[in-house]
Amino acid sequence: MFRGRDKPPIREVWEAYQYGKQTYAQLSVRYGCSVRTIQRWLDKLEARASNLLLPNKAVVLMDTTYFGRNSGVLVLRDALSGCNLYRRHVRYETNQLYAEAIAWLRANGVEVQAVVCDGRRGLLQLCAPMPTQMCQFHQVAIITRYLTRKPKLPAAQELLAHVRLLTKTDKESFIGGLNLWHERWQAFLEERTREATTGRMRYTHRRLRSAYLSLKRNLPWLFTWYDHPELGIPHTTNAIDGHFADLKNKLRNHNGLTDKRRRRFIDEFLKASGPLDDDRGGTN
Repeated sequence: MFRGRDKPPIREVWEAYQYGKQTYAQLSVRYGCSVRTIQRWLDKLEARASNLLLPNKAVVLMDTTYFGRNSGVLVLRDALSGCNLYRRHVRYETNQLYAEAIAWLRANGVEVQAVVCDGRRGLLQLCAPMPTQMCQFHQVAIITRYLTRKPKLPAAQELLAHVRLLTKTDKESFIGGLNLWHERWQAFLEERTREATTGRMRYTHRRLRSAYLSLKRNLPWLFTWYDHPELGIPHTTNAIDGHFADLKNKLRNHNGLTDKRRRRFIDEFLKASGPLDDDRGGTN
């Protein structure tokens, strides 16, 4: 018990709180003090993000995760070392915020050799001319949303089966298979139907067509890892997605935190530097 001996180091209490998943109430019992005392101790903790030594070179995984409707954190993570390089609390993600994050790394001496992202609209083009990899799992998810998990049309079934090979095959095999699929079903994709209400001609299989066009549009960024083997580029954002999942799992043990305390928890977990949050992206 805490009574009768020296106050424990705040870092020890924090480690039990964050990584040991101990609640305020459990910590108060463990250290023999009130919940308010535990909160006061932890509120004094300064995150260790400022001590981070940035690498000279990095292959950057970048994404944003949310903890509520207008509360998220944008993170850049080094795929080679597994260290978080940058974090910024945001209300929403924009391509401009990602551009500012990359610029911040460069201004702090990091050579960004490549980027891996989820392929949000405009972001892939924004990162050019850097080697940029779109997460292959995100592409599979996009196609699945268009076609559903169990499509009824034979053409859709074949396309979905081929797309599910994306993370398991090489560039030439995937593109060759996609071209063969298109040759087989091109006339089917071009079929049109007249709408009864407007009389306008529309593509009959619009969702299938959209799925195929999504693949064609994103193809230049789906095999960047294959084109640049010397850089060791991951072909998915799994490493940062799993990191976010771990963060949220630990936060669930501390429901009801104020915004300030939740932000401190996130910053200490991520241990990454970044700019002060502002009205463009911050959650002030």
